[in-house]
Amino acid sequence: MSVASGTCGHPYFPERGNEGYWVEHYDLALEYRVVANRLRASATISAFAAGALSWFALDLAGLRATAVLVDGLPARFTQHGDKLRVTPARTLQEGTLFVVEIRYGGNPRPVPSHWGGLGWEQLSDGVIVASQPTGAPSWFPCNDRPGDKSTFRISVTTASAYEVVANGRLAGKRRAASTTTWVYEQAEPMATYLASVQIGRYQTAEVSGPVPQRLFFPSRLASRVRLDFGRQQQMLALFTERFGPYPFAAYTVVVADDDLEIPVEAQGMSIFGRNHVDGRRGEERLVAHELAHQWFGNSLTLESWREIWLHEGFASYAEWLWSEASGGETADALAARWHRKLSRLPQDFVLADPGARRLFDDRVYKRGALTVHALRRALGDEAFFPMLREWTTTYQHGAVTTDRFTRLADRYATTPLDPLFTSWLHTERLPAEHR
Repeated sequence: MSVASGTCGHPYFPERGNEGYWVEHYDLALEYRVVANRLRASATISAFAAGALSWFALDLAGLRATAVLVDGLPARFTQHGDKLRVTPARTLQEGTLFVVEIRYGGNPRPVPSHWGGLGWEQLSDGVIVASQPTGAPSWFPCNDRPGDKSTFRISVTTASAYEVVANGRLAGKRRAASTTTWVYEQAEPMATYLASVQIGRYQTAEVSGPVPQRLFFPSRLASRVRLDFGRQQQMLALFTERFGPYPFAAYTVVVADDDLEIPVEAQGMSIFGRNHVDGRRGEERLVAHELAHQWFGNSLTLESWREIWLHEGFASYAEWLWSEASGGETADALAARWHRKLSRLPQDFVLADPGARRLFDDRVYKRGALTVHALRRALGDEAFFPMLREWTTTYQHGAVTTDRFTRLADRYATTPLDPLFTSWLHTERLPAEHR
């Protein structure tokens, strides 16, 4: 019996993602003209059929497919809304690996959302890609659900005046006439929303540390960037001690020559705006926050968007760890201050399922950090940090859930943790501060 593969029905974004298959690898070849904002591209997608498929769908927003092949044979396809529906020449059998080749193009633009445009976005002179949570289809056809993690190869051809940064290792760079082609390979599995391309007129610098670290920034901001990110290597050493080995081969920071509302993480990369560098380390907590996402969010990626606290709670808590390690306020003092502030704000969500519109609410971030701190106090440092290191090691490059985390934490406790997790994760009212 053949079945169809449509939307996956996840509760927060039911229109995103598709059932019936899992993607193993994306091979993206992009030709992009910056001034015209014109993209001509091809995507070769290798996937496994979870059941027999008479047709399947991919997420693609604002760009038009012009040709589709499945296993080398022309396939019928239609586009409606943000879905590309593909009907292969013959039914795909359960358990088989199939290859989809899609030619597409157009003028990429951000996907509208409650938080503004997401995905591929023009800068004053270049491009930023910030897709969390649903912007990946703005630049490539994909199965846009966070738990479907895949390896990537991203090739970008653009004018030679620009630097191109994408996820993973720079595997090749070749110049032809007025353009340059950059090829990046991301070997560790990656969620679609974490795939990223940055294009700009950037200067580069290297940062010493336990793994290679690169900075890309406008040349006029060089002194500010070097100072503001000057302690990143110490952060990396601290987080490696606390969270376990850094999960990727390298770490890249891009400072765009535009103001950005907030910094954005991508796999192996973080993107800041020029407004986040002041030459006084005024936003250093954000440097720590985005670096911590390489463990919590990029290596360990939520299976469902309702689990957002597993990303933002831990990244926010990493800010507190860096503060106390670098001579600033202690985690205890920061927790007490934020508890007082949150206690005066509406308490109208549960942390383990805050609702789609609250994904990036600062109350979710800070209550998440308070939850981590409460767990640290309950376990004690001698158990808490080994538990974190087991968490990041066990699920490295995988998908995680709240239930998996609480079950692991329980193994390190001398008394049941159910009351703690019930009050912090599953109750609207903020628990009393534990002293």
